[in-house]
Amino acid sequence: MLNKFKPVTPGLRGTVLVSKKHLSDERSVKFLTKPLHSTGGRNNQGRITSRRMGGGVKRKYRLIDFKRNKNNISAEIIRNEYDPNRTAFISLLKYDDGELRYIICPRDVKIGDKLISGDNVEVKNGNCMPLKNIPVGTNIHNIEMKPGAGAQLVRAAGSSAQIVSKEEPYVQVKLISGEIRHINKNCKATIGEVSNSDQKNIKLGKAGRKRYLGFRPKVRGVVMNPVDHPHGGGEGRTSGGRNPVTPWGISTKGKKTRNNKKSDTFIIKRRKK
Repeated sequence: MLNKFKPVTPGLRGTVLVSKKHLSDERSVKFLTKPLHSTGGRNNQGRITSRRMGGGVKRKYRLIDFKRNKNNISAEIIRNEYDPNRTAFISLLKYDDGELRYIICPRDVKIGDKLISGDNVEVKNGNCMPLKNIPVGTNIHNIEMKPGAGAQLVRAAGSSAQIVSKEEPYVQVKLISGEIRHINKNCKATIGEVSNSDQKNIKLGKAGRKRYLGFRPKVRGVVMNPVDHPHGGGEGRTSGGRNPVTPWGISTKGKKTRNNKKSDTFIIKRRKK
């Protein structure tokens, strides 16, 4: 659900944000959080190594259970919370033995729902099981790349992947990018889609809201001087006069940078161009 605002101030004109009325306003569980230190894009010498970073609202990191390794013990959803470190919402689970854990909130789960992780559990939203036991055509998220390593794929708001087929010892999974790849059949995944699918529709409305998120202003190379950027200089307004490059002369804007030959064999079909 989206919130649209009356244009009573210039910053609210056109602003569209995700409603958080259904989320808990309680503080995060203290032993499931840890400090998060900001670098401002600087290294240990104080020099900027990542540009356009700095400031932002101070955050605490929520420890998310990406492994879901508490097998065959039922857990109840106590509440859903906002997490400033990710686009998806998170859910607080309370297991039957009393343990509390955070997970990425699946879409269409409600407070009081029971979730479980194991080898042969019901195929319903939020349950976690190995890929070999999930039916073909099922939407999944929080996918492991190595058995027991914890979820690494499909964790962003509104995203999901689909099981295409099974062939020993792999399962073919179609990712949201359109890429189809082999994943070990013993890797775990969670059933359903990730929550907060409206994230893609938000409009921040003002530069200040971007600053809250830890981003500093971005200056285009073509408006700089020649000493500052390869695109800089020239009389009047010029577009750079050369192929798009970074300040250090490396090609950019569309140049492929992927360099991971180890996993090339697992990719059956590349993502959409």
